[in-house]
Amino acid sequence: MPDQCNYLLVDANVLPEVFRKVVEAKMLLARGKAKSASQAAQMAGISRSAYYKYKDAVHLYDERMQENIATFYLTLEDRPGVLSARLGELCRVGADVITVSQNIPVDGVALVSVSVRVDHEESSRSGILRLLGGIDGVVEAKAV
Repeated sequence: MPDQCNYLLVDANVLPEVFRKVVEAKMLLARGKAKSASQAAQMAGISRSAYYKYKDAVHLYDERMQENIATFYLTLEDRPGVLSARLGELCRVGADVITVSQNIPVDGVALVSVSVRVDHEESSRSGILRLLGGIDGVVEAKAV
């Protein structure tokens, strides 16, 4: 096997059950249903040592990771409602807002970073950029 092959996508049905249970334990912890790794392992039906042995190597495959995630940097006028209106526009065109980070306004403008999940088509990304750039209150819009 080539040296650069660090990851494999394998049907979970052919793997030992411990791998699924490790993922289950990780989800129990992430969702707050287990207070500790020991409790999560017990709830998933595996030993604590099995959990610790595989926890950093076993991950749930999320098909959504194949979708395009686009990040836009916006310079917005510092007026009430400008950011919320832009976020509303993103949702209206079908973009799923993942993260928003706004800096403190300086000189009447605020720098904002918005990451969204968009369609597989590159036109969606450019279309959203055109939409954002043409809205009142947006001084500048850039895609990363």
